[in-house]
Amino acid sequence: MVDPTISAGNGTESAKNHFSKAVEEAKAGAQAFAGELSSECKTRSGEAKDKANAFAADAKVKAAGYAEEGKAKASQAIVGVSKLIDDNVALIDEKVGIKYGDYARNASKSLAGAGAKLDEKSLEDIGEDAKTFVRNSPWQALGIAAATGFVLARLFRGK
Repeated sequence: MVDPTISAGNGTESAKNHFSKAVEEAKAGAQAFAGELSSECKTRSGEAKDKANAFAADAKVKAAGYAEEGKAKASQAIVGVSKLIDDNVALIDEKVGIKYGDYARNASKSLAGAGAKLDEKSLEDIGEDAKTFVRNSPWQALGIAAATGFVLARLFRGK
């Protein structure tokens, strides 16, 4: 029931005041909530960024390890091919001729030297050498990439 002591004009004014106070309290509550939400978002965002940075650093270390391992295996493979050629040079001399045996010996020495150079160089040096080669001979680099892609496709294609 309505309080008879409040006049009609006074009641409307009182209701407006209560409504205004309620709106102000709602605004203050919303601002406080927004501040808490913003703070929580910043915290979670920072945590996610830290996790991503840790993951990226770990991936970089693992990639460098795999690259070093791959470089070592490539060097070993090149030296292995050189030794295989050396082991068969006498057969080449006998079957095809000394001239071709000399070619095989030279190829074996070149491969052994390339394997040793590869083993001695750092990954950064190899990367710089590759960039320089591509800058100086882009068409040759493209041809090598295409030939390598063709060979790899033939190797890994199902029969």
